[in-house]
Amino acid sequence: MTDAWTDMKRRSIMNVCMHCSGGTSFLKSKETSDVSHTGEVIFELVDKSIEEVGAEHVMQVCTDNASNNMAAKKLLLEKRPKIFWTSCATHTINLMLQGIGNIKRFKSIVDQAQKVTIFIYAHHKTLAYMRKCTKRRDIIRPGVTRFASNFLTLQSLAEKRDALRGMVVDRAWEEMPIVKTKKGKDATATLMDANFWKGVTLCLKVFEPLFCLLRLVDGDVKPSMPWLYGEMLKAKTKIKEAFGNNEKNYRETIAIIDKKLKGRLDSPLHKTAYLLNPHYTYANKEIFDDSSMTVALMRCAEQYFGDDEISLKKMINEEWLLYENMEGPFKKNLASSWERADYNPVGWWKLYGTEVPLLQKMAMRILSLTSSSSGCERNWSVYEMIHTKRRNRLTIDRLNNMVYIQFNTRMLSKRQRLKDKKKTDSLVSNDASEAQGWLFEGGDDHALVVFRDDEDGDQGVHPATGIPYDVIGEAMGAQEQLQVRRSARVRDLEEEEFESEEEDVLQDDDIEYEDDDEY
Repeated sequence: MTDAWTDMKRRSIMNVCMHCSGGTSFLKSKETSDVSHTGEVIFELVDKSIEEVGAEHVMQVCTDNASNNMAAKKLLLEKRPKIFWTSCATHTINLMLQGIGNIKRFKSIVDQAQKVTIFIYAHHKTLAYMRKCTKRRDIIRPGVTRFASNFLTLQSLAEKRDALRGMVVDRAWEEMPIVKTKKGKDATATLMDANFWKGVTLCLKVFEPLFCLLRLVDGDVKPSMPWLYGEMLKAKTKIKEAFGNNEKNYRETIAIIDKKLKGRLDSPLHKTAYLLNPHYTYANKEIFDDSSMTVALMRCAEQYFGDDEISLKKMINEEWLLYENMEGPFKKNLASSWERADYNPVGWWKLYGTEVPLLQKMAMRILSLTSSSSGCERNWSVYEMIHTKRRNRLTIDRLNNMVYIQFNTRMLSKRQRLKDKKKTDSLVSNDASEAQGWLFEGGDDHALVVFRDDEDGDQGVHPATGIPYDVIGEAMGAQEQLQVRRSARVRDLEEEEFESEEEDVLQDDDIEYEDDDEY
């Protein structure tokens, strides 16, 4: 897994992590400030890392779907044709959520809900009274992305619906001067609007299946590759049911999901992992009859075995038939453990695949894979903690060593928590950096994690370098240059002459978020 990051001194750093059945671990980082992030640069970094780990130990490379990563993919397949290159499932699902969230019927509900929280959190009295009515439970629940913050906060609103409606009809609320303003009246009307709450319920029903899938691929509880494609199909079914199975109503939403899914999460490797998971295939034997699944299996097996045609033919013509027809060890009563949702696919193949050694080895390797590179992206927070304003002269080598220790220590602690069966939610964040849209107007523009889709952006490339123009523009700081700024002199005058006598507006750093589970 690989991803890029820019530190406080504007140095560009590329991270490389590796994933195995035990979880994600940090491998190394490299400064790339002096070069453009072209496909060749990414390929050289990834290829060197594979050489260090050992090509025989590497099954796949996982990155987002950026054009430079896809260029690196082509170069790697030419040199190492047996290694798969897949798109990050977390990135793709967030693109789905972004697209669905821009649909007018959903966006209007989120906008209404944000206006309510912005009004409540902007004033001490309204915030204190809201906390009193909800037994000191906050509405806003920050997530790791703004989409996660939207879902978690809408979920929190729905849970506190009766308390919030009781709050706005109370005399103490009505007597607050700030509530009598237009924004106050709008917030009160929104919380008492039955159509608003119906919209919140629909949003949660539509978003929840994708967020359940996001929790699966973004967490390190278990390898996600065996479950990704099957759970995606289930999510689409649940979304259709949320719309009452009315095609006219769900057509636009499903179209967005299918568009982002195509070419990313429906590769031969993803479909083969789906076929190798008996939790799906043995529960519905018709999956084996799907010609598209058969083609995906053949393509995946051909890439996996490479030039070893003898093993390929034996696996497809002999061993696969035993598995498909539930013969040999696969028909034992004990093998029915696949019916449980919490069973271990890799352990199942280890126990019952002994008579099909070639298929067993391939299945165990594929089903041990991750489907997401989000573990690599989590290095950002570690870098930010180490590379602060007071400690920003660290060399790249020292920074790399410190991140290696910090990140891997955190991962070991996380694995221990999972062994102790302590519940953790991979979507919940400890800070409000991705929940700014719920705190002040235009806050979503300040989100740190931005999801871009090359299919929706400018596809032009520089003829000499082959670098996309949108990448060049970002490196030049084009958007920052065009942002409207006030001069320092005007800003100082405004700060001196116009001091509000109204209640102080709360900043996000002043807000302490309390966990609902504590009450």
